[in-house]
Amino acid sequence: MPPAFRRAVEALRSARLRPEIEIDPTRPPQRLAPYAYAVEAAVVDGEEDLADGRLVLLHDPDGHEAWKGTFRLVTLVRAELEPEMAADPLLPEVCWSWLTGAMEARGLAYGEASGTVTMAGSHYFGGLADRRPATQIEIRASWTPREGLGGVPDTGAHLAAWCDLLCQIAGLPPAPAEPTAGAAGTVSGAGIVSLPQRRGPQQP
Repeated sequence: MPPAFRRAVEALRSARLRPEIEIDPTRPPQRLAPYAYAVEAAVVDGEEDLADGRLVLLHDPDGHEAWKGTFRLVTLVRAELEPEMAADPLLPEVCWSWLTGAMEARGLAYGEASGTVTMAGSHYFGGLADRRPATQIEIRASWTPREGLGGVPDTGAHLAAWCDLLCQIAGLPPAPAEPTAGAAGTVSGAGIVSLPQRRGPQQP
């Protein structure tokens, strides 16, 4: 394992996050890069998961033309929406701005960002007819974290920003301006609008 990748993974493992976040390492995808590390996380309220996702760190010591760097972060974020929010035609653009805004709020440098925001509706019938219609939003994105000293990006800060996105799409208020025990640094609440608090995704 290259030293730069080892330090990047250690920064992910040592990041201090909001107490609402439950996070664990998971098996990374194969063949996307010579080295990969992944975590999965959920925003938990009691026994409900309000939002969940996966973040994958990729590393190619030789660099990657499309990344314009040697590291790449890839994510999937999902949450269920209340009907009134799902009806907003601008919601996909807003959700994408939450991703970029979460990194900018922490002063993180990044490039080559790309992704999709998808909304899918479900209507239930037969034995499930008592469930109300549901809409899930899904963000798939990737970006290149700019490398700092020693050629290693601040992956811990990128993880914290990603968790800010998870909390925001889950409907939680912004974190306090000053870090508290178990929190992940300072987050500015200026100009941030969250989804209203709601129940988590229904289990099949």
